[in-house]
Amino acid sequence: MDAQALKESWHLVARSGDQVPLYFYSVLFLMNPDMRDMFPVSMARQRDKLVNALGHIVSNVDRTDELVPFLQQLGRDHRKFEVLASHYPAVGQALLATLEHFLGERWTPTLAHDWTQAYNLVAQVMVEAANEAAKTSPPWWEAEIISHEMRTLGIAVIRARLNYQYPFRAGQSASISYSMRPRVWRYYSFANAPRQDNTIDLHIRMVDGGVLSSALVMGARRGDILRVGAAVGERLTLTPDVQGDLLMIAGGTGLAPLKAVVEQIAYEGPTRRVDFVVGARSSRDLYDYESLAKMAAEHPWLNVVPVVSHDPFYQGNRGYAVDIALRGWRGQHVYVCGSEEMVQATVGRLLDAGVPTEQIHFDEFTSDKGRES
Repeated sequence: MDAQALKESWHLVARSGDQVPLYFYSVLFLMNPDMRDMFPVSMARQRDKLVNALGHIVSNVDRTDELVPFLQQLGRDHRKFEVLASHYPAVGQALLATLEHFLGERWTPTLAHDWTQAYNLVAQVMVEAANEAAKTSPPWWEAEIISHEMRTLGIAVIRARLNYQYPFRAGQSASISYSMRPRVWRYYSFANAPRQDNTIDLHIRMVDGGVLSSALVMGARRGDILRVGAAVGERLTLTPDVQGDLLMIAGGTGLAPLKAVVEQIAYEGPTRRVDFVVGARSSRDLYDYESLAKMAAEHPWLNVVPVVSHDPFYQGNRGYAVDIALRGWRGQHVYVCGSEEMVQATVGRLLDAGVPTEQIHFDEFTSDKGRES
């Protein structure tokens, strides 16, 4: 299998932009009309996810140590879409037809063989991972909403109780689905460490065009049922190699997983000091400050610092969270969470200030995570 030929051919195909996933799904649904019901009504975001995932796979096709874990997670994650092993050949057929269509005369028997071989390996890894996961966990859990609180315009805090044991760690996230938006799944971080009562807290910001976030913020009610996929992500968890004090920098609802880590520290014992810098555009967006301030009052090792960037009437710290945070950096590990733009800017600023790369923890926005907040 010629990895370079796969990369070069995909680069040529990707030049056609949105026409590629449009053609792929047209072929898939024409040849397998029964599969259309497995996808959301609006396919716009799904088309983006397909191209991003294929691009990630092809670009790492010769780096199996990075690609295999990605494919395994993809295979486990696709269980929630009720994807079966029998569906993979149809997807492969549609993919090959798409490549042939856009490559034209460049589509040679040798290239077709390489792509077929590559897809079969991808499918094998995903199916095996899905089958292994099925031995120990369901494709999703159900969680009943027990409280829904509007904290400010466009932001809701939801508490839900899972129907049975749900394994996760503070700092992780999971894909969430809601009956008002069937077959739409988005990733949200838990705002709490595991609890004995099996409840989880979700901080949901309604975003423009966010079909699920708008339904959860404006439409969800007590008693409604959410579907919750398996927990994923290790980058924001508190691993044994992270010792000493911590500096946390959050933007908007990005405070959720960092608050979960603080809760974990509170459960385990105050073995370290935590400086928690919470950034927002306006004072109104400091939607969870009262709760964080209460935690700080109960735990002397926790120092919560609110920062507002675009409110000239705010009486507290004004500016960007990372700048305020760097004033108090004393060599601690730094945890960062927020929007993709906020995380990129913050990490860049930390590196420029001399914070070692290995001491900066943030969740990468990979192609398999369709976040809405």
